[in-house]
Amino acid sequence: QLAESGGGLVPAGGSLRLTCTASGRTFSSYSMGWFRQPPGKERESVAAITWTGARTDYGDSVKGRFTVSRDNAKNTVALQMRSLKPEDTAVYYCAKARERWRTAVAGPDFGSWGQGTQVTVST
Repeated sequence: QLAESGGGLVPAGGSLRLTCTASGRTFSSYSMGWFRQPPGKERESVAAITWTGARTDYGDSVKGRFTVSRDNAKNTVALQMRSLKPEDTAVYYCAKARERWRTAVAGPDFGSWGQGTQVTVST
């Protein structure tokens, strides 16, 4: 089970930190990802991180502004978002890879999803 928190309303140029908390004892063996779905648009990949945190991947639109990290001792993965833009407005989802010990980047690589948290960036 995955639960996102930290969403909200923020002015353009501001920052926000999302956290995803996972249940279970095998969290440290799964790659994790963040995705978002803007209103009326397709879901897109935002960021991904391998089980050790050694590798991270970012969508082109967030590179240099967002940072993904994880704390395996706390079963959490975070998404630090800076220099937010109105086009970052979306429902943000946390996801867990389908397989242990495998790098996961694209949507089909992930098998478990959270309920999502709304992020709204005002102009």
